[in-house]
Amino acid sequence: MSETARTGRSTLSEALTGALPGAVAGLVGGLVFGVIMALIGFLPTVAAIVRTDSIPLAFAVHMLFAAIIGAGFGLLVVRQRAQASELLFWGLVYGASWWFLGPLTLLPILLGRPVTWDLADGRNLLPSLIGHLVYGTVTAAAFAFLRRSKTSGARRLRVASVARGLVAGVLTSAVLVVGLRVMAGEATNGLLVSGLLLGTGYPLLFGDRPEGTGPALIRGLAYGFAWWILVSLTIPSLISDGTLRWSLTDVRDAVPTLPADLLLGAGTAAAFTWLGGLTRALLEDDVRRLHPGSGTFGPGRLRAAGYGAASGLAGGLAFALVLWPSGLLPTVARLAGATTAAPGLLVHLLIAVAVGISYAIFFRGRSFDLTSGLGWGVSYGFLWWILGALTLTPVLLGGPPRWTAADLAAAFPALIGHLAYGAVLGATYQRLEQRASPWWLTRGQADAERRTALREQTLGSAPALWTLVLLIALTLPILITN
Repeated sequence: MSETARTGRSTLSEALTGALPGAVAGLVGGLVFGVIMALIGFLPTVAAIVRTDSIPLAFAVHMLFAAIIGAGFGLLVVRQRAQASELLFWGLVYGASWWFLGPLTLLPILLGRPVTWDLADGRNLLPSLIGHLVYGTVTAAAFAFLRRSKTSGARRLRVASVARGLVAGVLTSAVLVVGLRVMAGEATNGLLVSGLLLGTGYPLLFGDRPEGTGPALIRGLAYGFAWWILVSLTIPSLISDGTLRWSLTDVRDAVPTLPADLLLGAGTAAAFTWLGGLTRALLEDDVRRLHPGSGTFGPGRLRAAGYGAASGLAGGLAFALVLWPSGLLPTVARLAGATTAAPGLLVHLLIAVAVGISYAIFFRGRSFDLTSGLGWGVSYGFLWWILGALTLTPVLLGGPPRWTAADLAAAFPALIGHLAYGAVLGATYQRLEQRASPWWLTRGQADAERRTALREQTLGSAPALWTLVLLIALTLPILITN
């Protein structure tokens, strides 16, 4: 058999390996999504596609679409690690992508209407967006179950890991309550209970993975978003009256809990990682395993901090291009007791440098090419929009966190600035770090290790995390704007 024929058969086999279980997983996700569509009243819209009033026929058409779209998901992730903890975020991104492609694009075409892509359509279809996110999540979980390895035994989850997650969640929620004066009374108890449950669920979902602080922060950020969809938007209404309250008004009412859940998820993931590092430091005999995945080809910590400071300064200058015309520099100046733009710019640049140094500490040895540098940088910039502009800045100025829907909409210019800051920070740091190699490695050896690490990162959920964070950043604030 020729090499071309063998390659063709291998490609076909790989496609079937992804498409067939993907179609079955799509049916599972479609069944859940079909129930959701019945609850939110979207099945008649599907019926209109085939020019019928029959709801059962509409459900059958929906399931056909779900299987086809599921097969596409299988083809997309066939080379990824077949673990639910990795595929979860791919499913969320895939579901969100099909919301843009399906209800906003293909559906109007099939119904003979023009494609508008306007804000009104997006707001009206907000329940469909959440439904697509659920479809993607369920499809990813079903696909992971179907593709699970039968030869590599399941990794045992120790009780100590669950306890560590519980402690991490409670500690993070306590910081939010006490340190930031977020809530009081019954609301405080609710946040502490949420931290306990979210922290316990983190190791159950993601396992006791040895992960660096930076990737853990972004994973936790995305986990917090999924938690918000489940706990703030879905479970209460299902328990109370068996309905799904996913309308624009309902989402706006639930927005104040979104920043708390995002910070709770990110903080819990970081604390879980730190506690794991502390445990390894106390019990591990092999010192090479104390800092897993930190990158043996990157710069030393001191040089990395210098790179982070320079990259943060570059990002801060880019951010200033947004702050200056939007009139936000006097607000920044109030952090230092001033009221004019000039001291505000100085304070802003000092903060940008400090954040850049923290980026270097958390993400040292994680950016293997420009794409990964941009991905981690933009995601970190979004985290600092939540932590900085919406939380720390108003608290330090004597007010409460700005977590309402109106606050998020008003802070949209700062969001764009933080994303631009993160992009410049990540790209600049990646370029600087790529030039550095430890003395014991040749340039070729360092490049080879970097390519291997990049492949491992790509096989995981990192690209999906970057995409999901960007979708959250650019979609929700726009949709909830009054």
